Amino acid sequence: VQLQASGGGLVQAGGSLRLSCAASGRIFSSYAMAWFLQAPGKEREFVAAVSWSGGHTYYADSVKGRFTISRDNAKNTVYLQMNSLKPEDTAVYYCAARIDYSEGHLYTMRDDYDHWGQGTQVTVSS
Repeated sequence: VQLQASGGGLVQAGGSLRLSCAASGRIFSSYAMAWFLQAPGKEREFVAAVSWSGGHTYYADSVKGRFTISRDNAKNTVYLQMNSLKPEDTAVYYCAARIDYSEGHLYTMRDDYDHWGQGTQVTVSS
Protein backbone atom coordinates (compact mmCIF):
# COMPACT_ATOMS: atom_id res chain seq x y z
CA VAL A 1 0.00 0.00 0.00
CA GLN A 2 1.19 3.52 -0.81
CA LEU A 3 0.38 6.36 1.58
CA GLN A 4 0.16 10.09 0.89
CA ALA A 5 -0.22 12.47 3.83
CA SER A 6 -1.51 16.01 3.51
CA GLY A 7 -3.14 18.81 5.46
CA GLY A 8 -0.23 20.16 7.46
CA GLY A 9 0.51 23.85 7.80
CA LEU A 10 1.10 26.78 10.11
CA VAL A 11 -1.48 27.48 12.81
CA GLN A 12 -1.61 29.56 15.97
CA ALA A 13 -1.76 27.92 19.38
CA GLY A 14 -5.32 26.90 20.18
CA GLY A 15 -6.16 26.38 16.52
CA SER A 16 -7.09 23.27 14.59
CA LEU A 17 -5.88 21.27 11.62
CA ARG A 18 -7.09 18.11 9.94
CA LEU A 19 -4.52 15.78 8.43
CA SER A 20 -5.45 13.27 5.76
CA CYS A 21 -3.66 10.16 4.57
CA ALA A 22 -4.81 8.67 1.29
CA ALA A 23 -3.95 5.06 0.55
CA SER A 24 -3.64 3.30 -2.77
CA GLY A 25 -2.74 -0.21 -3.75
CA ARG A 26 -3.86 -3.07 -1.54
CA ILE A 27 -7.28 -3.26 0.10
CA PHE A 28 -7.30 -0.40 2.60
CA SER A 29 -9.66 -2.14 4.99
CA SER A 30 -7.03 -4.83 5.57
CA TYR A 31 -4.86 -2.34 7.41
CA ALA A 32 -4.77 -0.86 10.86
CA MET A 33 -3.61 2.75 10.56
CA ALA A 34 -1.67 5.11 12.77
CA TRP A 35 -0.19 8.57 12.99
CA PHE A 36 3.27 9.31 14.36
CA LEU A 37 5.13 12.57 14.79
CA GLN A 38 8.79 13.47 14.69
CA ALA A 39 10.06 16.73 16.11
CA PRO A 40 13.50 18.04 15.09
CA GLY A 41 16.28 16.07 16.75
CA LYS A 42 13.89 13.61 18.35
CA GLU A 43 12.73 10.07 17.76
CA ARG A 44 9.51 9.34 15.87
CA GLU A 45 6.74 8.83 18.38
CA PHE A 46 3.24 7.42 18.40
CA VAL A 47 0.22 9.73 18.26
CA ALA A 48 -2.88 7.66 17.51
CA ALA A 49 -4.05 4.41 15.92
CA VAL A 50 -7.31 3.07 14.51
CA SER A 51 -8.36 -0.50 13.79
CA TRP A 52 -9.20 -1.74 10.31
CA SER A 53 -12.92 -1.19 10.87
CA GLY A 54 -12.59 2.14 12.63
CA GLY A 55 -14.23 0.63 15.67
CA HIS A 56 -11.26 0.93 17.99
CA THR A 57 -8.90 3.81 18.56
CA TYR A 58 -5.95 4.47 20.84
CA TYR A 59 -4.11 7.70 21.68
CA ALA A 60 -0.90 8.87 23.23
CA ASP A 61 -1.55 10.56 26.56
CA SER A 62 -0.22 13.84 25.21
CA VAL A 63 -3.04 14.14 22.65
CA LYS A 64 -6.00 12.51 24.41
CA GLY A 65 -9.02 14.78 24.37
CA ARG A 66 -7.48 17.03 21.68
CA PHE A 67 -6.88 14.76 18.69
CA THR A 68 -9.27 12.36 16.96
CA ILE A 69 -8.27 9.64 14.52
CA SER A 70 -10.86 8.30 12.09
CA ARG A 71 -11.04 6.53 8.76
CA ASP A 72 -13.29 6.25 5.75
CA ASN A 73 -12.70 2.88 4.09
CA ALA A 74 -14.87 3.86 1.12
CA LYS A 75 -12.44 6.72 0.43
CA ASN A 76 -9.26 4.82 1.42
CA THR A 77 -8.39 7.64 3.78
CA VAL A 78 -7.47 8.06 7.42
CA TYR A 79 -7.77 11.40 9.20
CA LEU A 80 -6.29 13.09 12.23
CA GLN A 81 -8.38 15.97 13.55
CA MET A 82 -6.16 18.10 15.77
CA ASN A 83 -7.77 20.66 18.06
CA SER A 84 -6.39 22.91 20.78
CA LEU A 85 -2.98 22.75 19.19
CA LYS A 86 0.07 23.63 21.26
CA PRO A 87 3.55 24.74 20.18
CA GLU A 88 4.89 21.39 21.40
CA ASP A 89 2.74 19.65 18.75
CA THR A 90 5.06 21.10 16.11
CA ALA A 91 6.53 18.21 14.13
CA VAL A 92 6.41 16.29 10.90
CA TYR A 93 3.42 13.95 11.05
CA TYR A 94 3.55 10.56 9.36
CA CYS A 95 0.79 8.09 8.63
CA ALA A 96 1.57 4.38 8.84
CA ALA A 97 -0.13 1.09 8.04
CA ARG A 98 0.09 -2.56 9.02
CA ILE A 99 -2.03 -5.50 7.90
CA ASP A 100 -4.15 -6.31 10.91
CA TYR A 101 -7.67 -7.73 11.16
CA SER A 102 -7.78 -7.74 14.94
CA GLU A 103 -9.87 -5.34 16.98
CA GLY A 104 -8.54 -6.00 20.44
CA HIS A 105 -5.05 -4.51 20.24
CA LEU A 106 -3.57 -1.49 18.53
CA TYR A 107 0.16 -1.09 18.02
CA THR A 108 2.16 1.91 19.11
CA MET A 109 5.75 1.14 18.14
CA ARG A 110 7.37 2.41 14.97
CA ASP A 111 8.66 -1.07 14.07
CA ASP A 112 5.12 -2.48 14.21
CA TYR A 113 4.21 -0.68 10.99
CA ASP A 114 5.30 -1.77 7.54
CA HIS A 115 4.22 1.13 5.34
CA TRP A 116 4.80 4.85 5.75
CA GLY A 117 3.71 8.05 4.09
CA GLN A 118 6.12 10.89 3.31
CA GLY A 119 5.12 13.15 6.21
CA THR A 120 3.43 16.52 6.45
CA GLN A 121 4.77 19.46 8.49
CA VAL A 122 2.66 20.91 11.29
CA THR A 123 3.90 24.13 12.87
CA VAL A 124 2.10 25.68 15.84
CA SER A 125 3.09 29.23 16.74
CA SER A 126 2.72 30.65 20.23
